[in-house]
Amino acid sequence: MKKVCVFTGTRAEYGLLKPLMEGIADDVELDLQVIVSGTHLSPEFGFTYKEIEADGFTISEKVEVVLSSDSPLGVAKSMGLGIIGYAEAQERLKPDMLLLLGDRYEAVAAALAATVLRIPIAHLYGGEITLGAIDDAFRHAITKMSLIHFTATEAYRNRVIQLGEAPERVFNVGAIGVENIHTLPLLSKVELFDRINCPAVDHYALITCHPETAEKTDIQKDFGEILAALEDSGLFCIFTKSNADAGGRAINAMIETYVASHAQTSRAYASLGQIRYLSLLKYARCVVGNSSSGIVEAPSLRIPCINVGDRQKGRASCDAVIHCRAERSAVGRALRTALSPSFAQVMATTRNPYEKAHTTQTILKIIERFDSANMGMKAFHDITGVWNPKVENLI
Repeated sequence: MKKVCVFTGTRAEYGLLKPLMEGIADDVELDLQVIVSGTHLSPEFGFTYKEIEADGFTISEKVEVVLSSDSPLGVAKSMGLGIIGYAEAQERLKPDMLLLLGDRYEAVAAALAATVLRIPIAHLYGGEITLGAIDDAFRHAITKMSLIHFTATEAYRNRVIQLGEAPERVFNVGAIGVENIHTLPLLSKVELFDRINCPAVDHYALITCHPETAEKTDIQKDFGEILAALEDSGLFCIFTKSNADAGGRAINAMIETYVASHAQTSRAYASLGQIRYLSLLKYARCVVGNSSSGIVEAPSLRIPCINVGDRQKGRASCDAVIHCRAERSAVGRALRTALSPSFAQVMATTRNPYEKAHTTQTILKIIERFDSANMGMKAFHDITGVWNPKVENLI
């Protein structure tokens, strides 16, 4: 039986991995192992490992890495702790494959440990570009450490190949998040607002903002501009709190202050879980912020996305996404455009580039037939042909 170890460090990542984990657990040829880390184990972020257990999964290893500091130095120290803890966990579990999704610092630390331990890595969602986050470099680094690759679009598949990965090991499967919209039992509006303990409203914006980490920016100033534009709009605001990136706590403190002073027109949640989040997305008037969900999932629900700033700069997007600067006036104009009757016509005909049928089943079938023992040494694939230098005088 092939042991497949799934790593998860955040709430959003787990929501995407869950259908794959269910498929692995149900497969008689596969043995599911689960390493849980990052914000899952933090009370500040809602102890979301409990959701994993409530879903019926057995957690094989828990590795704590989140420090009280979310400064760049604090994140770097967390990565160091992660490499140590993930190496020890993987050595105990001895998986035949490590399955990683995305580009966060926890994932790259897990990949480094697996590479040294010679554990083959299957990576979901390489080839993407997010110039405003250091995750961009982490994603490409994980690509170079991985043996097989699952991408969300054909353009991303081509970029992974451009990075030197063999085409026969790179598969365009579409986005699991989009597939989840069509397969999960989303809540009715009445059920939804009852479960989140919020008065039912028809006109609300769903807001998620994370720090831009690639360059030094004034996080508080930028998010303050977004909050001012939202206040001007008159929309009810539902916030999901920021992640554990450097600067995330500053955003969360501003959210708490805003909600405290706008108790009748806003709510904030540390973690909603996949069903509640996607249900909120379904009924929202628009999505605001810089989360990939607004670009990847929202268009499939015909919900306009206002993508603010540079965190997602370079990621493929469709006509449902309005890009703007982190300025009160720019966000205000984008909100008015997104809510206009003319933009509703754009939404009616937009096509989501991340949508593809049978994503989860395609990934599972590839994992089932994966045999690292017979794949040989990983070579750099040159896009004009593989370069094979002669080795002379080998003794």
